[in-house]
Amino acid sequence: MAGNKDFDLYRPAEEHEELRKVVRSLAEAKIAPFAAEVDEEGRFPQEALDALVAADLHAVHVPEEFGGAGADALATVIVIEEVARVCASSSLIPAVNKLGSLPVALSGSEDLKKRYLSPLAKGEAMFSYCLSEPDAGSDAAGMKTRAVRDGDYWVLNGVKRWITNAGVSEYYTVMAVTDPEKRSKGISAFVVEKGDEGVSFGAPEKKLGIKGSPTREVYLDNVRIPADRMIGAEGTGFATAMKTLDHTRVTIAAQALGIAQGALDYAKGYVRERKQFGKPIADFQGVQFMLADMAMKLEAARQLTYAAAAKSERVDVDLTFFGAAAKCYASDAAMEITTDAVQLLGGYGYTRDYPVERMMRDAKITQIYEGTNQVQRIVMARNLP
Repeated sequence: MAGNKDFDLYRPAEEHEELRKVVRSLAEAKIAPFAAEVDEEGRFPQEALDALVAADLHAVHVPEEFGGAGADALATVIVIEEVARVCASSSLIPAVNKLGSLPVALSGSEDLKKRYLSPLAKGEAMFSYCLSEPDAGSDAAGMKTRAVRDGDYWVLNGVKRWITNAGVSEYYTVMAVTDPEKRSKGISAFVVEKGDEGVSFGAPEKKLGIKGSPTREVYLDNVRIPADRMIGAEGTGFATAMKTLDHTRVTIAAQALGIAQGALDYAKGYVRERKQFGKPIADFQGVQFMLADMAMKLEAARQLTYAAAAKSERVDVDLTFFGAAAKCYASDAAMEITTDAVQLLGGYGYTRDYPVERMMRDAKITQIYEGTNQVQRIVMARNLP
């Protein structure tokens, strides 16, 4: 097995494990203490953003030429995984910074990359991704947001829904229809700035989980932007959006891994301390079987996710399948593992005094966003290796 190059790429290298130690230490010291409060108050985890920026972990994917760390896809996965282990809301800072900025990195002009990736790398701005609309979720090509050319400008009108970190991010990758006759091939991508005239935001959604990450509508009312803010050529926006998701679905898998790992770690500690019938409940075979199943599912999800990260880094031809598979499997596993963690804590697991109920609520969204798991199965079926 040692001679199999692909196998070696799936296993984290020594520097990846060192990175894990650094991120875990930071997450436990500077993010975990605020996780319950962030959830309870439904507020943005500013402490996490400050800590991640100070450690240059907020957008590790940005190439070195634009002032970033130039981290590979697996390193990005590890950062998100370790932050999500203590606070899922905070893990959306590095995850959505990648989601929002990757279209620029993949398809933007050199000038656009310098203009927007450099401030992101410095921690001066965050990036969000605007694809979904009130009537265009799974059918993203059915969007209605329009961009109309006016000389050296484009004028955007429409509504984007379910936008993560909306109102906090300075920059937004916005998909809009430039040619209604061409459906997906008539969609183009643009960079919109928070300060552009005509940009506003709806009230924060009242969500089941990830309460610390604001989810809001983005309103575009005659937003006039220079033509050079188009990402790539006209009509290529939808292709860029789908290419982006091939890579970033792996980061949602990473988030699911982290949430599940946090729940498993807490449950393991609890069952060793909790006594019933005169001994720790960890000594009971029924409990042991539950923990074994949780750990097995988690490790299977991790291996699939790391394999997908390696394929993302290499841009393999089967990335679309593996990205969808990793996101789907890891998020389903996270939902099962967090539910079992709540069960292992019994009545205590059902209260907000313990973190596993928050982890269970947070895990649910990983089955829904960046494409529901039903859509992931469609994607996989169409791209069978």
